Amino acid sequence: MTEMMTAIAVEGGKGPAEALKPVQVARPAPADGQILIRVRAAGVNRPDILQRLGGYPPPPGAPDTIGLEVAGEVVIGAGRWKAGDKVCALLGGGGYAEYAVCDARHALPIPEGFDFVQAAALPETVFTVYANVFEHGALKPGETLMVHGATSGIGTTAIQMAKAHGAKVIATARGADKAQTARALGADVAVDAKAEDFAEVARREGGADVILDMVGGDYFAKDLDALNTAGRIVFIASLGGGEVSLPIFRVMQKRAVVTGSTLRPRSADEKARLAAAVEALVWPWIAAGKLKPQVDATFPLAEAAKAHAHLEGGAHVGKVVLIA
Repeated sequence: MTEMMTAIAVEGGKGPAEALKPVQVARPAPADGQILIRVRAAGVNRPDILQRLGGYPPPPGAPDTIGLEVAGEVVIGAGRWKAGDKVCALLGGGGYAEYAVCDARHALPIPEGFDFVQAAALPETVFTVYANVFEHGALKPGETLMVHGATSGIGTTAIQMAKAHGAKVIATARGADKAQTARALGADVAVDAKAEDFAEVARREGGADVILDMVGGDYFAKDLDALNTAGRIVFIASLGGGEVSLPIFRVMQKRAVVTGSTLRPRSADEKARLAAAVEALVWPWIAAGKLKPQVDATFPLAEAAKAHAHLEGGAHVGKVVLIA
């Protein structure tokens, strides 16, 4: 190991995708309870774009550089991990680099048969879906989950996890090809939101008990139309608009729960709890072949700008991953 490493920084502090540049920075040193990972692959996520634009600052103590999930080999171990172990991990930041540190409790073993690219596509999406669909949304076997943005990294993961859990899935996507992809991933019903009213389709199918919404904006009114009595709408992003009109009487009539969350600002102990729950529930699904990350494209670490531009273009299906 050298004392310096390549990482990706945002030139000028914030800016367009082209502002992402490789730089030489000091290799991080793990604190007590942390591990040092030689990063082999790093997932690219929408929150990374928000951070690049100046809208999603890292939590206290996290690196200023971007990157919320990695896969690689442990160089300096702690807790259950020793040097040479292959792990994937959830980070507070700093994943776009040759080395990264994380709380040892936030790392999980790379599933058998997975390469580093596949493993790097797991943590952020799986943790997010578990926390929002299974905890906040309280999805039960036999219920119906509606997933917006079904061919995103989150969407492709949510479809597979819900089906593994024994739920029915209604998926929405913009375009007939993306709707077909959602069906291929296991969605029972797939809606081309550019051509169909997803609320009408949902009502024909018996309604939705949980709706995972990363769009917001004018989707919210249709979410309420699609929702069953005592249903739950869970927001994880607002790509279509961050402000909605809340018809209180309709919420009361449906006994609806409207909630949402972010993952990054949660405490280290809370993330450790989620990691343990994910390993207990989801890793067996992976071993049984019920969940496989969909990787749309890979880019070398030095081409992080191209990776962001590709994600922002919106044509991807599944995850975009950097190879370090």
